[in-house]
Amino acid sequence: MKVSSAEFIKNYGSLSDTALNEPVTITRNGRERLVLISVDEYARLRSNYRRALLAEDMSQEDLDLIANARVPDEHAHLDELLKDWSPDR
Repeated sequence: MKVSSAEFIKNYGSLSDTALNEPVTITRNGRERLVLISVDEYARLRSNYRRALLAEDMSQEDLDLIANARVPDEHAHLDELLKDWSPDR
């Protein structure tokens, strides 16, 4: 659902209830500015955000899967973008 900021302020109660079930996009001057979501959805999104693991905490099966991962042929052209890449930059 998409609403203007004026409409959001005017109908906060019902729109905040709507956000419990679906994102509510709030616009200003016709441009999307904010998205209101439930705290449960926010927690779900945060739990998957840049989760880092130490290699020693991973199973050998997971390490083998990573070591043997290959780029699908249809994306091989992306290798060109990485040819001069180094982690120092």
